[in-house]
Amino acid sequence: MNTKNIVIGVLLLVIIGAIAYLAMNQGDTVVTVEPTTEEVPITPTESDDGIGDGAEPLPVVTERGSETVIGESVNGTDIIAYHFGDGEREVLLIGGTHGGYSPNTTALAKEAIEFFNDNEVDIPAGVTLTIIPTLNPDGLTKTGAAGRFNANEVDLNRNFDCDWSATAVWRDREVSGGSAAFSEPEAAALRDYVETNDPQAAIVLFSAEGKVYPSACDTTPSKASIQLAANYATAAGYPAEAEFDAYAITGDMVNWLAKQSIPAISVLLSNHENTEWTKNKAGIMAVLESYEE
Repeated sequence: MNTKNIVIGVLLLVIIGAIAYLAMNQGDTVVTVEPTTEEVPITPTESDDGIGDGAEPLPVVTERGSETVIGESVNGTDIIAYHFGDGEREVLLIGGTHGGYSPNTTALAKEAIEFFNDNEVDIPAGVTLTIIPTLNPDGLTKTGAAGRFNANEVDLNRNFDCDWSATAVWRDREVSGGSAAFSEPEAAALRDYVETNDPQAAIVLFSAEGKVYPSACDTTPSKASIQLAANYATAAGYPAEAEFDAYAITGDMVNWLAKQSIPAISVLLSNHENTEWTKNKAGIMAVLESYEE
């Protein structure tokens, strides 16, 4: 064999050996990755609000503004509540239950809205005043006795769930209490507002007698209702009476409030025309101050 062939043979053996070595050590190959500064996008996952898979998200709590639509009348008119102050103790002032029969109750409530719009600082600490000036907006479009009722010809102050009756009485006249307690959207709107917000007290405006009455449903008035009536009456200069007994009342709003353990009073203005603003402003302020922190 010549020298050239020997060299070629040796080279072939070296190449074959190298190939075999690489094949045997292939699983131990180490791959080095150079570091990079490129940002890798991350796809966000849907939040579970910290309460685990499959759970309902936590409710979003929003603060109510200066006014709230609490419902609609039979004819679709908004029933609006106006809020003043930011305390936890809420006092309700309600007018216009008997619409155009007692228009001065709506007028008085609107005077209160105007006053507290300009003097909200007079609301005591820890108190919120909510004013519903017209619970019966459809009735307010009518005058006289016809305005007392809503568009379904129901007396709203006979439609609440305290001794409710479909056939009710107003003076010597038979009136409708509705087909059931809270059958009327106006009464149901107030019920829903009260059950949602749990006010501490309520002042409900009527006319006309010039007196203040505490509330009760099938019981004697609570001490809180009696005290509420006394506070308002003393400040406003109205006499306070223990009980309205001129005729039987069923489905009364103020008595229903008492049934919900909410002290409430009926304030009957002296006539159907005058708001007696100075007197009633004093009464309202006395009630608010009694709930001050």
